[in-house]
Amino acid sequence: MDEYKLVVVGDSKVGKTTLTITFVEEFGSIVEDSYLKKCVVDDKLASLSILETTGEEDFDCTAVLYMHAGEGFLLVYSITDRNSFEEIPKLHKQICRVKDSDEFPVILVGNKADLENERVVSYSEGENLAAQMKMKYVESSAKHKVHVDKAFHDLVREIRRSKKP
Repeated sequence: MDEYKLVVVGDSKVGKTTLTITFVEEFGSIVEDSYLKKCVVDDKLASLSILETTGEEDFDCTAVLYMHAGEGFLLVYSITDRNSFEEIPKLHKQICRVKDSDEFPVILVGNKADLENERVVSYSEGENLAAQMKMKYVESSAKHKVHVDKAFHDLVREIRRSKKP
């Protein structure tokens, strides 16, 4: 069984914890600040260790350690919070610095899609930023369990793709 270290990064209050807990709640477990889950992605069993940052990455040594250890990243913002969207390039640059690379598996996630009436970041803005930063884009609703598995599974696929010779 392949093992993967995933890191969920984003501003505070974008729904990182809800997104992660929604994903691991069935057949998963929590050990300190790490979430563990075994799942099947494309007919292959995967063991995922998911670390979540606090949203205070500039000041958090733990976040830097997580970024260094991470094999793939979910960059999460809230579609109802323009500031969290505008922080994404900064967070990406920080991961690039920590990883000493600008190429690593990453998925951009626009969370809280269930709050369409409060949307301030359009779907096309999310898509455009993802294209600009050369990453896939997913909009999710952790509350309604929409595209949560897709985001994590797509990240596993990206990690697998990056490991191929």
